Amino acid sequence: MNVSHMLTNRVQSMAESATLKMSAKARELKSKYDDVISLSLGEPDFDTPDHIKAFASEALTNGYTKYTPVSGLLEYRKAIQTKFKRDNGLEYDMDEIIVSNGAKQSISNICQAIIQEGDEVIIFTPYWVSYSDIVGLAGGVVIPVKAGIEQDFKVSPAQLKKAITPRTKAILFSSPCNPTGSVFTKQELEDLAAVISEHQNILVISDEIYEYINFGDKHYSIGAIESLKGRVATVNGMAKGFAMTGWRLGYMGGPSWLVSACTKLQGQVTSGANAFGQKAAAEALLADIGPTLKMKEAFAIRRELVINLFNDIPGIKCNNPQGAFYVFPDVSSYFGKSDGHITIDNSEDFCEALLESTHVALVPGIAFGDDNCFRLSYAASEENLINAIGRIKEFLSKFK
Repeated sequence: MNVSHMLTNRVQSMAESATLKMSAKARELKSKYDDVISLSLGEPDFDTPDHIKAFASEALTNGYTKYTPVSGLLEYRKAIQTKFKRDNGLEYDMDEIIVSNGAKQSISNICQAIIQEGDEVIIFTPYWVSYSDIVGLAGGVVIPVKAGIEQDFKVSPAQLKKAITPRTKAILFSSPCNPTGSVFTKQELEDLAAVISEHQNILVISDEIYEYINFGDKHYSIGAIESLKGRVATVNGMAKGFAMTGWRLGYMGGPSWLVSACTKLQGQVTSGANAFGQKAAAEALLADIGPTLKMKEAFAIRRELVINLFNDIPGIKCNNPQGAFYVFPDVSSYFGKSDGHITIDNSEDFCEALLESTHVALVPGIAFGDDNCFRLSYAASEENLINAIGRIKEFLSKFK
């Protein structure tokens, strides 16, 4: 059978997730060596809090094991409605909220619902690895708008204004950002909103999955800005802030016409998310978030540790991320250098050589739209972080 003939062009042109690829390579190495340290996956290294697991256990006992409405259990959507108003200043009716099998599906649903072949989607760059392929799979054209480390990786209003064309359908970004950890302030969001509000037929897709891992004073949602009312899809979920990655529970608040379209689409693809998980998530959003705050405190300590260690490596530039659990150091000063055997020409060269030589797994920045950098997840023990960055320092010391 001619496999290339059988497979569609859209699947063949789609990139494999770089984070999953590096994680798989690390697992393969780990089967051979005991000293592999994988800092590639964006997954909290904490277990789901006990009270949330207890909610799920109770839900199972009470028979929450059946199909759910495509848009989500009513009580979970009511809890999401309360959370949006309480934490984000966002007021959504029940027909403006949909639950999906993870925030990734929420973003995919939106893109499949609104993007026609050739529509342009502006993506703030660096971006999460799946954004570009999700847009491309829907037939859209990615317009990356890049902000480097000198801008704290945050796109300016002037850059955004220049990128908008009559074909622009949507603007997609995350704050706190994966991979950079950068967080837009209230003023910065208002300045961006001033540009967007001049163009009535553009939807903003705001990925706020890292909302609770914010080291600043407060998280701000662009959807709360009055000039963009009814034009923002706010995406969130339980994975990062509640250490519930394997539960696959995401949600979106947005205009009713969009939620209706996403519900129709989801009904033909996956239907509703799991019942007992939604029941537990509803309780979790309304319960004490003390465990989440403790997790954030641990991440804040690790962030300082990691930044200080990288600042001690000559030629590495590192910003001071205000959220998430990543750093995105610039390693480009080593491009073109060799240790006598290997020459580093780009972020993939660096990550591949590092993994082979030192058994430390990172993700190359090219996967996020910035080939000068690499992503390190500090959702790991302090011991592993110190050990891994020590190996990186020793590895780079050999390149001249």
